[in-house]
Amino acid sequence: MTAPDPELERWRLILGAPAERRTGALQGEAAERDAALEWLYGRDPDRAGRQIRIGGVRGTDGAEGADGAGAAEDGHDADRKRSGGSEPSALTTVEWLDGIHRLFPKETIERLERDAVETYDIQEVVTDPDVLARIEPNATLLRAVLRTKHLMNPQVLALARRIVEAVVRDLMERLKPEIRQSFSGTRVRRPSRFRQARNFDFRATIRANLAHYDPEARRLAIENPRFFSRTRRHMKQWQLILLVDQSASMTASVIHSAVTAACLWGLPGLRTHLVAFDTSVVDLTQDVTDPVELLMTAQLGGGTDIAKAVAYGASLIDNPRRTIVALITDFYEGGDGQWLVRTVRELVQQGTQVLGLAALDEAANPDYDHGLAQRLADAGAHVGAMTPGQLAAFVAERLGR
Repeated sequence: MTAPDPELERWRLILGAPAERRTGALQGEAAERDAALEWLYGRDPDRAGRQIRIGGVRGTDGAEGADGAGAAEDGHDADRKRSGGSEPSALTTVEWLDGIHRLFPKETIERLERDAVETYDIQEVVTDPDVLARIEPNATLLRAVLRTKHLMNPQVLALARRIVEAVVRDLMERLKPEIRQSFSGTRVRRPSRFRQARNFDFRATIRANLAHYDPEARRLAIENPRFFSRTRRHMKQWQLILLVDQSASMTASVIHSAVTAACLWGLPGLRTHLVAFDTSVVDLTQDVTDPVELLMTAQLGGGTDIAKAVAYGASLIDNPRRTIVALITDFYEGGDGQWLVRTVRELVQQGTQVLGLAALDEAANPDYDHGLAQRLADAGAHVGAMTPGQLAAFVAERLGR
């Protein structure tokens, strides 16, 4: 038997059943991968139309175009047969999940799981105890758990908590060193005996080792590396008030805000508050040391009243000139926009640092109401998008002044 052509298999998996006349039928694991992809993407109601269009433009002459169209129509008929009738489903969610973990690499698995939850709303992925027991925790599933936890019974909720704990632990391990480093002191030009990569003095090292430069090889031998020293911070007490929009579109920001607040908690010279809001305002500061518990009790969804949240944050301020108010939201105000702008202007005038952050995740890809954001910027707020590490650096810079 002739071994299958991997390239043809790949194109068959990409194009689906209409391509089979050209690529040949799938065998073995390739057929299993196709069944797993069909189980998920066969739910797309627009797919049949796309297949017909693909078939119609596949060839450059009439014969190939006709063959392509015929293949597309056959694929359309096959789709109709798969989606109609009374035959049982080929795969359950548990079987599908077991299959993709065996058949695909990690990056593909995460994409399939994300599409299952976010595109096709297959909630069994995060509400079925058998599925939760098998699934590998990741950020997509954490967001899905937070959106659906109100539907879970205690047994499922306990399993879902495993996902929350694993992802939060990973975030803490990645964010904490970056955040804490921002508060470790400013670099000064005095040399240091402590050799740490983050304190490496590139220019001083070049000057100190110029005698070892080899012109022919165009290389500089480093025999005497130089490092900065850092000053210790002697800071007066500052307040950081994080106001986090917990509407459904801000799930990622809620997750990272909770973790960021936990990383900042207990730093010398900084008192952190964490406040979540939709149309109501909830002070979560007492739970900030346990971001898992905080996320499991957060109520995502509902409307948005930013003005009410900012007014509450203003009421927490002890020393306006030693306070940073960080508003994390998409700026789609459901409350009183004029009241919001007026409150922000008053905070700025009394010396408070006001940040308007359009995103707070690893990518910091902003999606927000530019009109309201501009009005807040005109009132004196710093408006933009920051990752947790950038927020920590901004706070550390203000505290060091």
